[in-house]
Amino acid sequence: MPSSQAERRCPQAVFVKPRFEVYKQVSRQIHLVFREFTDLIEPLSLDEAYLDVTNNMLFNGSAYRLAVEIKSLIRERTGLIASAGVSYNKFLAKIASDYKKPDGLFCIPPEQGESFVESLAIGRFHGVGKVTELHMDKLNVKTCADLQQFSAADLQLEFGKFGQRLYELSRGIDHRP
Repeated sequence: MPSSQAERRCPQAVFVKPRFEVYKQVSRQIHLVFREFTDLIEPLSLDEAYLDVTNNMLFNGSAYRLAVEIKSLIRERTGLIASAGVSYNKFLAKIASDYKKPDGLFCIPPEQGESFVESLAIGRFHGVGKVTELHMDKLNVKTCADLQQFSAADLQLEFGKFGQRLYELSRGIDHRP
């Protein structure tokens, strides 16, 4: 929530000036930890990134055990807790990361991807805002399981090119590299 909106809603609130330089420095420390495990890092923000550890053979290639180690090193070096999501694509890794916050670690293996997303609310999909959610509400779509009842062609008729993306995400499919 933007601070201007927070101030309107809660005029008695005390606002602390952000220390962006400190945040950036800590973010750099965290990214140095990431670099110990992979060069394939896609930063999303100061405190969030996708890591591709496919080729890391530490812990016999266990991405879950790598995530445990990364979380441990972040805490040791910065004093901060971190959440991690482990999965075979970005969509599910992000869902997994959000699933057990704060200080969580959750894994969605390939054989559980489609069934895991069934209970997800449509609003959890990246790109589904209020307008799309209202459109889906008219179609009586509240969860991925509801969305899975539609064919790719039907979703494309309703949502254009985004319909194909919705079809794939509702089945745990995300082709982004």
